Amino acid sequence: MRARLAAVTAGFVVAACTSVFFQPHRYQVGTPDNLGLTYQGVTFKTRDGLELYGWFLPAKGPALGTVLQLHGNAENISTHFASLAWMPARGFNVFIFDYRGYGASEGEPTLAGAQIDIDAAMQALLARNDIDKDRIVMYGQSLGGALAAYYVAHSPRRDQLRALVLESAFSGYVDIVREKMADHWFTWPFQWLPQFTVDDRFSPLPTMAKISPLPLLVLHGDQDAVVPVQDGRRLYEAALEPKQLWIVPGAGHIQTMRNPAERDRLVAYLVEVLDRRAQ
Repeated sequence: MRARLAAVTAGFVVAACTSVFFQPHRYQVGTPDNLGLTYQGVTFKTRDGLELYGWFLPAKGPALGTVLQLHGNAENISTHFASLAWMPARGFNVFIFDYRGYGASEGEPTLAGAQIDIDAAMQALLARNDIDKDRIVMYGQSLGGALAAYYVAHSPRRDQLRALVLESAFSGYVDIVREKMADHWFTWPFQWLPQFTVDDRFSPLPTMAKISPLPLLVLHGDQDAVVPVQDGRRLYEAALEPKQLWIVPGAGHIQTMRNPAERDRLVAYLVEVLDRRAQ
C-alpha cells in the first residue's frame, strides 16, 4: 500500500513538473528606463490571432546587429531583460518579448504555442525599418534556449538569422525532469515516469544537427544548479560545425555574462560572425 501511494504521488509530481516549464507572471516588476535605457513597447500578432508584447532596446550609436532574446520559464520580460541590458551600450539592439500567457501577452503558454510566438517575433523584427535585417542573432536562455534550438532547426526563417546563442539551455524536457527527480530521495525511484508524462516533442537534442550551417555558440556556467553543465555539453556534441562551447568558471544559471571579460568575448564573437556572414 505504501509503495502504491508513493507511485501515485510521484505521478502527480511529474505531472506538476510538466507545467513548471511555464511559470508566468502578469505583473510588471520594472522597465528598462529604471536602468537608464531607452526602449519602445511593441505589440504584434501571432498567426493564431493572439497579441503579444515586447520591448525593443535600441543600440547606443550605430548598431552592430540586433539580438532577439528568448527568456526563461518564469515571470516575464520585466525580470529577464536585465541579463542582456548591457548590450545596447556595446552596440546591439535587443528585442525581448513575452510568450503567450506571460506579462501583457494574451493567451496561455504551451510548447507548441511558444514556437508560433517566436515566429511572430521574428516577423515583427523583420518588419522594422530601423534595423539591419542581415545582422540578426537569436539568444535563448534556459527554456528560451530549448525553444530557440527547436525553432531554428525547423523554421524557414532560419536563413534570416546569422547566429544562435544558447545560454544555460537544457537538452530535453524529459531529461531535465529526470535530473530534477534524481535530486530527491523520494522521487529518485520514479525517474522512468517522465518518459510517459512529459511532452518531449519539442526537445532540442534530436534537432541540434539541423542548426548547421548557422553558427552556434553554447554558453553554460560550471556552477549552474538549475540546468546541469552536462546539458550544455550534450547540445554542443550533438550539433555540427560551425559551433563553439564556452563553459564559464564560477557562473551559475544564466550568469555567464556577468563578467565584463565574458561580455567582451561575446561581442568579439558576434562581430566576427556577423562580419563574416556579410562578406
